[in-house]
Amino acid sequence: MPAATNQLFRGTLHVLILKTLQSGGVHGYAIVSRIQKRTGGVFAIEDGALYQALHRMEERGWLESEWGRAETGKRARFYQLTGDGKRQLGFETKNWIQYADAVFNVLQLKPA
Repeated sequence: MPAATNQLFRGTLHVLILKTLQSGGVHGYAIVSRIQKRTGGVFAIEDGALYQALHRMEERGWLESEWGRAETGKRARFYQLTGDGKRQLGFETKNWIQYADAVFNVLQLKPA
């Protein structure tokens, strides 16, 4: 039997980051920690992938960032949603729910 994968489907990371930031701005490590906690550790998000996604999203105007201090006292970049980011979250949430419902419907089909 094939092992379960913990890789994200293309485009999933953006919506997970947007949703994580909906409750307020945090630094990158906290984003990864919250996603891992909410998914029961199913997704392993590499630093490189996270920061590439954050930079892309900031370039698109979905996020803004500023330097601050993490709980440990270390300097960290904190990210938060912009108005465009909130709109993008709504758009992507709607699309992902529609996609997941369609896949679920196929998986629930009983053989003829």
